[in-house]
Amino acid sequence: MESIKAAIRELAKGMPIDSVNQKLAESLMKDPRIQSFLKKHPDMNEDTFYKSIPKLYQYVTEHNNCEQCPGLNNCPNMLKGYQPDLIYDKQSIALTFKPCSLKRAEEQRKKQSGLVRSFYVPKDILQATFQSIDKSDPERYRALKAAGDFVKAYIDHPESANGLYFYGKFGVGKTYIMGALMNALAERKQVPSLMVYTPDFIRELKGAIQDHTLDEKLDYIKTAPVLILDDIGAETMTPWTRDELLGSILQYRMMEKLPTLYTSNYDYDELEEHLSYSQKSGTESLKAKRIMERIRHYTKLVTIEGTNRRTAGD
Repeated sequence: MESIKAAIRELAKGMPIDSVNQKLAESLMKDPRIQSFLKKHPDMNEDTFYKSIPKLYQYVTEHNNCEQCPGLNNCPNMLKGYQPDLIYDKQSIALTFKPCSLKRAEEQRKKQSGLVRSFYVPKDILQATFQSIDKSDPERYRALKAAGDFVKAYIDHPESANGLYFYGKFGVGKTYIMGALMNALAERKQVPSLMVYTPDFIRELKGAIQDHTLDEKLDYIKTAPVLILDDIGAETMTPWTRDELLGSILQYRMMEKLPTLYTSNYDYDELEEHLSYSQKSGTESLKAKRIMERIRHYTKLVTIEGTNRRTAGD
């Protein structure tokens, strides 16, 4: 309240306090918001009104500020991003405050960003939206439609929504579209989702054996409401990676009906071949097929073609 009192003192400029109050009262009485407030409370006496002049002055001043809003960062109100409201009860006037539309939007963005979690994924991917993606490319448009269809299906029936498998060469926009999908889920229904860059995350899980955090990290990725395994197939394959990590994660998510989405430079057949071979154990086709059954059956394959947008400056 100190800034309001200072403003009133500035208005006074040596005038007697009674004269200041009278001047402010006359000014406030002309304000349509104060007139409306007084009409709602005809039992209010003059003494209550005069005692509340600083609060009424703050109320009018800050609403005027909002009408000439300079933006949230430059908000001149005492509580930045908040608008005052008047409450009258038992011959007493009080101020309450509620966030303005800009403040609510900022809080929503912060909440949304907290729902979009990732490991080893560039920040620009996490800021992607469907609106920010070029839709003129028919190949990209098909992938965008599939992503939009998934969002709608998940919002309507999360337990029966199948995942997506985006297949395409390096740089065609697979991961960026997945980032937009995550943000759409967070914005429309506050759905938490997790994207992991598979090669680096698997390396982290291997290191987690030493510090005894493997189970904790595995549980974290297993239980994500929506999981995106980015660039699956780029990791170094070992029997442990395939059976103990990937197999464990996908089995749990299949049983719990949690959708898993993928991006890869490999199609289904190429990924199965990748999963079947390791330097230590050679080819283990049956084990690879078991993993692929959990991927094929619970995802829709979407092929994305086109130019490498990273080298093209997109």
